[in-house]
Amino acid sequence: MGIKIYFLGTGTSQGIPIIGSADPVCLSQNPKDKRLRSSVWVQWDDIDFVIDCGPDFRQQMLRSGCPKMDALLFTHEHADHTAGLDDIRPYVFRQGALPVYGLSRVMENLKKRFDYIFSDKNKYPGAPSVKSTVIDAETPFVCATKTIIPIKVTHYGLEVLGYRFGTFGYITDMFSIDPEEEAKLSGLEVLVVNALRIEPHPSHLHLDAAVEFAQRVGAKRTYFTHISHKLGFHDAVESSLPEGIHLAYDNLTITL
Repeated sequence: MGIKIYFLGTGTSQGIPIIGSADPVCLSQNPKDKRLRSSVWVQWDDIDFVIDCGPDFRQQMLRSGCPKMDALLFTHEHADHTAGLDDIRPYVFRQGALPVYGLSRVMENLKKRFDYIFSDKNKYPGAPSVKSTVIDAETPFVCATKTIIPIKVTHYGLEVLGYRFGTFGYITDMFSIDPEEEAKLSGLEVLVVNALRIEPHPSHLHLDAAVEFAQRVGAKRTYFTHISHKLGFHDAVESSLPEGIHLAYDNLTITL
């Protein structure tokens, strides 16, 4: 079957449109300019992975029709990537405790914020349950029979994980990456990476830096995600990009 990637959301922390904003991009009627918080559903053969579950998770699962989750992988603990964790409940009720994967720091953060999910003490009957696995950036791990390679990047001094699934690589919230981590992306068919806006930013790649990174990695196709309204209108930016580099948009599906 190969790999299918469904972009559940491609927006930055506030999404697009931003509440109350009169910015022209936020007022756009083009569906490609409307972006939920960044997340992807990766279907690798018959295994279904979801990377991150932000505040829009329930809406994303409903409109994508994702039938099951074999594992949930976290890139980092920021709210736009984790705040929807309670909405795993329908999957848990059908499947049992959901396997979740992330850095030790991330798991400790989630245990504090969602203690009723991670703890078995006096468990409320309607609360979801997880099976948590701590991973590190240096070690590939087996998840639901598939070997996944973590990719360490830096986001305002915070270690964030990207993931490589076969010839597909997904990175978000990156500002910088060490050469040895970038080398793990060699030979990709599809790369996804963040491109926040036109102007430089202290914690994210901006457009020119994202293009430069994509060209260094040399994947056959690259798609930008974690996009803010300050990047501009989807169609205008898409038409300006070099060959083989594209803007992702919500509900885009690609196959490898």
